[in-house]
Amino acid sequence: MTTPLDDAALDTLFRTARTRNSWKPEPLPEGALKAIYDLAKMGPTAANSSPARFVFVTSDAAKEKLASASASSNGAKIKAAPATAIIGYDLDFPETLLKLFPHFPGMKDNFTAPGVLEATAFRNGSLQGAYLMIAARALGFDCGPMSGFDNAKVDELFFAGTNIKSNFICSIGYGDSAGLFDRLPRHDFDDVCQIL
Repeated sequence: MTTPLDDAALDTLFRTARTRNSWKPEPLPEGALKAIYDLAKMGPTAANSSPARFVFVTSDAAKEKLASASASSNGAKIKAAPATAIIGYDLDFPETLLKLFPHFPGMKDNFTAPGVLEATAFRNGSLQGAYLMIAARALGFDCGPMSGFDNAKVDELFFAGTNIKSNFICSIGYGDSAGLFDRLPRHDFDDVCQIL
């Protein structure tokens, strides 16, 4: 891990990648969502906890359901995209730690203090959602992350009977450049960073 990615790869992942608001009608290739997940799952999480849970909304019926819980402009994006991932986090993630972190059988006991379980699930599930977007971009797809939706309604519609909570959603496909906004500014290093 000593060779930096070349400029073309860095452009694909970060510099020229854009949040997409409209989509070409091309479907995703068969196996694309699994390939994206299989790459994203390799990103690090605390104690390999991997609390994210993903629902890939691809059918017309599922798109209508998700759109019904979203802001109107986001609903149109969901319906147009080939797929929209609901990125959730499982508050029961400690139950899988014996499989995911087998060299420390008592690890799940570290998540019993008030607030620790929720904070760990949300933080690491958010990381995994970001890994999912980077994986999608690395495999040649565009992303359109969104937070304009009713989390409680999404949880009721897609995660009923579980201890999974929705975090954010992200459409995946081939973006239509006609829907792009101008590139927005970012903070400069000295505005938000310190080296101590």
